[in-house]
Amino acid sequence: MASPGAQGGGALSTRGGGGARRMKWALELSMGTSRGRGDRQGGQGDVVYPIGYSEKPVPDTSVQETDRNLVEKRCWDVALGPLKQIPMNLFIMYMSGNTISIFPIMMVAMMAWRPIQALMSMSTTFKMLESSSQQWLQGLVYLVGNLLGSALAIYKCQSMGLLPTHSSDWLAFIEPPQRMEIMGGGMML
Repeated sequence: MASPGAQGGGALSTRGGGGARRMKWALELSMGTSRGRGDRQGGQGDVVYPIGYSEKPVPDTSVQETDRNLVEKRCWDVALGPLKQIPMNLFIMYMSGNTISIFPIMMVAMMAWRPIQALMSMSTTFKMLESSSQQWLQGLVYLVGNLLGSALAIYKCQSMGLLPTHSSDWLAFIEPPQRMEIMGGGMML
C-alpha cells in the first residue's frame, strides 16, 4: 500500500498487511522519484552526489594567523609564561618545607632545571617571537622570568641548608690557628 503524499527520495509504503491496526512505515528508494537524477549528478557520468551536496566552493571561515592582535597576544603569552609559574613555585616551596628528604629535593631540582632548560633553548623562543613588533621587550620579560625562577630555586637551596653560606661550612679548608704561647703548669702543694 503506497502513501499518496510520498514525494522526494522514494515512496513510503506500509508493511504487514492488515488494515489500520499496527502499521510500519519504510522508505523505499528503489521506486521512481519526482525529482530527476540530473540535479544530484555531477559532471562525471553516473556519480551520484548526496542530497544537499553543492559544487560551489565554501567560503573560508578559518581565523587567519595574519591578524596582528592575535600574534601579539600569543607572543606575550610565550613571554609571560615563566612569570606565571612563579606563584606556583612559591606554593610548592611552602608546601615542601625545609627538611632534607626526597620530596623537597626533587621539587628543588625541578624548580632549578626548568629555567635552565628554558634559558638553553632561548634561540627557539626568539624565533617564535620574531613575528611580533615588541620582540626585544618580550625577550627581556622571558629572560627575567627565567632568572627569577632560578633565583627562587637558589633561595630554596639556601633555606634548606644545601648551599655553603655559613662559616661552619668551610671548616675543612681553614687551617687551625698557631699557638702563640705555651704555658706550663705550676707546683701543687
